[in-house]
Amino acid sequence: MSTEVAAPVADKENSVTPVAPTAKGRVIVITSGKGGVGKTTTTANIGMALAVLGERVALLDADIGLRNLDLALGLENRIVYDIVDVVEGRAKLRSALIKDKRNQNLVFLPAAQTRDKSAVSPEQMKALVADIQAEGYTFILIDCPAGIEQGFKNATAGADEAIVVTNPEMSSVRDADRIVGLLEAQDLQNPKLIVNRLRPKMVRSDEALGVADVQEVLGSGVELLGIVPEDERIITSTNRGEPASLDETSLAGRAYRNIARRLRGETVPFLSGSDLEEKEPGFFEKLLHLFGVKNN
Repeated sequence: MSTEVAAPVADKENSVTPVAPTAKGRVIVITSGKGGVGKTTTTANIGMALAVLGERVALLDADIGLRNLDLALGLENRIVYDIVDVVEGRAKLRSALIKDKRNQNLVFLPAAQTRDKSAVSPEQMKALVADIQAEGYTFILIDCPAGIEQGFKNATAGADEAIVVTNPEMSSVRDADRIVGLLEAQDLQNPKLIVNRLRPKMVRSDEALGVADVQEVLGSGVELLGIVPEDERIITSTNRGEPASLDETSLAGRAYRNIARRLRGETVPFLSGSDLEEKEPGFFEKLLHLFGVKNN
């Protein structure tokens, strides 16, 4: 088992390089195969990071019946209409899109909570995506249901790019490998890879797969887009509905911001080595934390 984490290049938070928008908004489905790998969290964080960079972003929750993207964004209390209302004609798209108050570049279309995954057909998904593109959004990110059933086929129907999220464990990587094959069968060639929840210490001790191991299983046709380290702040940010990509102190947030920049065409080195590990607090920091004092 390889202990390689990533190319030994330190990450640099350079100034943002402006990238000319494409004439037609990019439609990217974010999928995993296995549930619980952080796909929805990834969608929320990349979407917010792109919005901060000035892109017009629409997030679409296609996990009908099991919506969670609204929680990750903190928008659950603002839902009036959902994706099924739009495709069945009960609501207009502009009425259903929820604009994020933190960043006006980001909008969100929630999934229906009370319907099954067949409620939106592949043809309806294609038409919906085309309508969103017509509104001028430069990135449309689709949060795909876990698994390989009809919900997966419906969610991927409107996409022209794919991102596969996996954890560095064999069962997750095996599921990701199967998803890659299904994506390619649907003409979604050259999917990108995000390795989520990487623990460098476990990689070094051969207790977990390294990034090189994951890439070896998935093959050279799957390009590495990002490495997101395990970060306790993700749990806090998700519970609060505040994407970690807005948190300058979060390692995972930093990784998501870098992923967004790569999607825009920037060359950004991967986090590697000590950059992927959260620094242990010293005695003074622990003492301040004990008494509830923030050390800024």
